[in-house]
Amino acid sequence: MASATYRLQGDIMAASFLQLWEGGLVRRCSRQRGEGRNETPAYRDEDGRIRIMLTSWKLFRLHVLLFIFCRHVNTETPDPTPPPLVPISPLPIDARSVVLKGESHTEVVELLSPVNLTLECTWTGNQNKGPNITGFWRKDGHEIGNSHVTVELEAEQYNLRRVFHIISEENLGNYSCIFGREAKIDFVLSGPQIGEVRDKPIVSYVGDSVVFICKMDKTKPKPTAWDWYKANGTDREQIVAAEEPHRYEIKNKEGKTQLRMHNLTEADSGLYFCGAVYPISTTVGQMELQVITLYEPLKPFIAIMAEVTILVVAILLCEKCHPRKKETAGDGINDQTNMQTQTENNGSETSSMRQRKV
Repeated sequence: MASATYRLQGDIMAASFLQLWEGGLVRRCSRQRGEGRNETPAYRDEDGRIRIMLTSWKLFRLHVLLFIFCRHVNTETPDPTPPPLVPISPLPIDARSVVLKGESHTEVVELLSPVNLTLECTWTGNQNKGPNITGFWRKDGHEIGNSHVTVELEAEQYNLRRVFHIISEENLGNYSCIFGREAKIDFVLSGPQIGEVRDKPIVSYVGDSVVFICKMDKTKPKPTAWDWYKANGTDREQIVAAEEPHRYEIKNKEGKTQLRMHNLTEADSGLYFCGAVYPISTTVGQMELQVITLYEPLKPFIAIMAEVTILVVAILLCEKCHPRKKETAGDGINDQTNMQTQTENNGSETSSMRQRKV
């Protein structure tokens, strides 16, 4: 901004000089000097007024000097001095090797921080050992470019080696060295895994409190920090206890973390994650919470009572129907008996009358 201002002033001075020149002021001044050098330089304008030229000539020279000076002065604000570059320390070096005597093997490699990792595979071969074999590398099932090499048979075994720069969580995963189509070694690179993982969901009631616990094994290094998350669709939403102290309480102690939740609602049901933070990655453990009402445990009992009630009602209805059938059956038997008695009586009377006639 300051540089543009000075340049504008210089342009104004240059324009003033051109106006003086075009107006003939300089030429008239020179003519007056030629007529009388001992007189004060002046000229008479058309109105007959005398103008003293000495001051105008000095002003003109001052404008020219200022114009030249402003053109050569650097008025731009210098940039601040850049901070000195911090030397980048080289990554530490680590190496892992596996000797394969069969067809496949899986090796788990836990990393804490960025590293230049050398993976070395040695395969003892099979019965049909050739002088060489084609070897290459894959990451997470995808072939790594320019990794195909011809592996020579040396000391009755094949050796395949490669250096990988593991600088972030994206570089972790499953690295495989493959010997033709006959053998494979998998290196699973990850951060330290959380020791205790709860498989079954935690069940609690509306209005109660619940406690989640995550901890690392004593043999594994302690994480630099712990984080808690709640599943929100396909994403994870971090839980910040300071924003809702009446709802959440987080306690961290070395290799252990604890999340306490108060005043549970049914909306709190879902998946929760604890994250152990390491320089290279964050190791995540998963837990499930189910929040139910007090009536939820009574549902099976209510269902059983309903079934019993229906059964009792059915039995009572059956009992009501059966006595009528018995009464009807009894009346039929009595009628048959009366008919038989009457028949017998009639028969005896007939026989007695026969006897009298005889």
